Amino acid sequence: MKKALLSLLIASGMSMSVHARELLVGSYTDGASQGIYRYRFSEGRIDAMPLQVVEAGNPSWLTLSADGRRLFAVNEAAAGRVSAFSLDAHHVLTAVNQVGSGGAEPTHSSLSRDGRFLFVANYGGSNTEGGSLSVLPVQADGRLGEPVQQVRHAASKVNPERQATPHVHSLVSSPDGRFVFASDLGADKVFAYRYEPDQAEPLKAFDAVDLPPGSGPRHLLLSADGRHAWLTLEMSAEVAVFDHQDGHLTLRATVPLTDSKDPAAKAAGALHASADGRFLYVSNRGTANELVVFAIDPLDGGLTLVQRRSVEGDHPREFALDPEQGFVLVANQKSDEIVVIRRDPASGRLGEVVQQFVQPAPSDLKFLD
Repeated sequence: MKKALLSLLIASGMSMSVHARELLVGSYTDGASQGIYRYRFSEGRIDAMPLQVVEAGNPSWLTLSADGRRLFAVNEAAAGRVSAFSLDAHHVLTAVNQVGSGGAEPTHSSLSRDGRFLFVANYGGSNTEGGSLSVLPVQADGRLGEPVQQVRHAASKVNPERQATPHVHSLVSSPDGRFVFASDLGADKVFAYRYEPDQAEPLKAFDAVDLPPGSGPRHLLLSADGRHAWLTLEMSAEVAVFDHQDGHLTLRATVPLTDSKDPAAKAAGALHASADGRFLYVSNRGTANELVVFAIDPLDGGLTLVQRRSVEGDHPREFALDPEQGFVLVANQKSDEIVVIRRDPASGRLGEVVQQFVQPAPSDLKFLD
């Protein structure tokens, strides 16, 4: 039976791999891109022909539900929107509904741990009032409701061009779901909120941590056990290292991503940890265009530099480790490509480029189970 099945697969031109996965790609649609792409990924390569293309306006960030049956995409525009989709057993995407994001230029979103609310970061770069955070209810059928809460922080104004107004860049829940952290590039702060889902406004202001003036906090990542956290500081190209306990972040250190003094080399972006929690990967855009690899101290969450690796392209806005942890896929937005780089799980180091896949303006990558 097995030989017959193998012969059938070979005859039909298909390959058999236990590591075949599907990949969702969000993108900017001001040029050739159409929206959200679904691809097959196997043995370090993205298949040339997409499995599905969903037309959508600037779906720059994708959020999957815990069960993989719902997808939410922010539509980054001056009049921000958020789109909801369902996924069937074959991962086919079907549009459910679309609502206003409650602000301008949404760039990030995340679901509450119980799945009842979508937290949206409205960056607000073109809005004279700046950015804000919004809370959108998620109905039982996956439809999004209109925002039930909107919050705008005070800007630091340290950088008169980039921090004259607030710019919320990400919203991330603690592993236990009791707290939500809003990183505001324009305020030089991370704001902590207590999550109270049965209240009319589910987020209650709880605490705030100051970052170095003009550093511009962007994306926050908490360790799986919730004891530590790391934050990209976009404007200073650093990673902030925190201790975390019961919604309180305590800044312990800032670690540089580059030795360059040139401001053009300082544009920290995304960060992700390996599945085993041993390594942290951080993108630095600008003229650096690198992934920086750190080893994570298992006791205190401290970082030790392992490697700086070129992304072989321009503007690594986001990246993802594949589920088997053997590759890192980099969304090089400005060079219109996804670069697949081999990864050594033992050392954490990044090796050769396996594929440079043409994809107009990629902005986010999410693997499907």
